[in-house]
Amino acid sequence: ECKECKENESAEEDDDDDGNEEDEEEKEEQGEEEKTEESKAVIVANVLHTQYEVVKNVLQNNFNYKLSIEEEEDWDLYWADTGVTGAMLAKMKDYQKINHYPGMYCISRKNHLGRNLMRMFRILPKEYNFFPHTWLLPVEWGEFRKQFAGKKSKTFILKPEALSQGKGIFLTRTCEGIDTEQHYVAQRYITKPYLIEGLKFDLRVYVMIYGCEPLTFYIYTEGLVRLATEPYI
Repeated sequence: ECKECKENESAEEDDDDDGNEEDEEEKEEQGEEEKTEESKAVIVANVLHTQYEVVKNVLQNNFNYKLSIEEEEDWDLYWADTGVTGAMLAKMKDYQKINHYPGMYCISRKNHLGRNLMRMFRILPKEYNFFPHTWLLPVEWGEFRKQFAGKKSKTFILKPEALSQGKGIFLTRTCEGIDTEQHYVAQRYITKPYLIEGLKFDLRVYVMIYGCEPLTFYIYTEGLVRLATEPYI
């Protein structure tokens, strides 16, 4: 009987050992799964300085990015509605990306674009004759005023240098009444433009600059056409 007891106890111990081994294997598997989940990189997009909900929705719902509005939190992508400072660029790490490039205002603001186009026109007049003559006011007010000296009436279009969506734009055939303290981009108005079925239009081709070195960009081939709602007279 004692021998049978010992054999039973030994069998129970073996069963316990097998159970413990199985528990340890399950724990190891769970630990490996947890490590695998942790190893999956979470891309953080800082959206503190963007007001557009569509950007946030696309980043979160289409790309599964984690959105952050904390200035000091580490991030992978930084999306802002305005340009970035040199100080911020200097602090960026190698893996971080941002949706602006230094010096973008050289072409994105009307006054800088007009200035640079006129510079290129003076150097390469044949290649850069695709835009009307441009004056930056009030700096070039004297030269612009001379355009009204002749007997023939001319039409000019004036645009605020830093506004968008057609705000503050007006046409004039006289320099009287123009606020010389305001900053405008003035151009000869094209009185005989190209028309589509009698309507003014503009064509837009969207280009995404992916990188500068090497220069890499993508073109949205469908583009965009905007038509006026009333016939041009």
